[in-house]
Amino acid sequence: MLKTYISAQTKILNLKDRLSQDVSGASLVEYSVLIGLVTVLVVGLISAVGLKVQDAWQGLNTAVATIPAA
Repeated sequence: MLKTYISAQTKILNLKDRLSQDVSGASLVEYSVLIGLVTVLVVGLISAVGLKVQDAWQGLNTAVATIPAA
């Protein structure tokens, strides 16, 4: 019984050591957060530029509409 307990404890400690050395999961989380932030920034930028472009087109439309017909 003691031999089985020691064997199980050794396997658990080895697994703990292996998992504590694996940092690929941390990198994945960091890249996911970075991609999320970039996505939010891009959506905000597109929205801001889109409003300016819409205003420019409306101004152009208004200017063209006020030109008298020849």
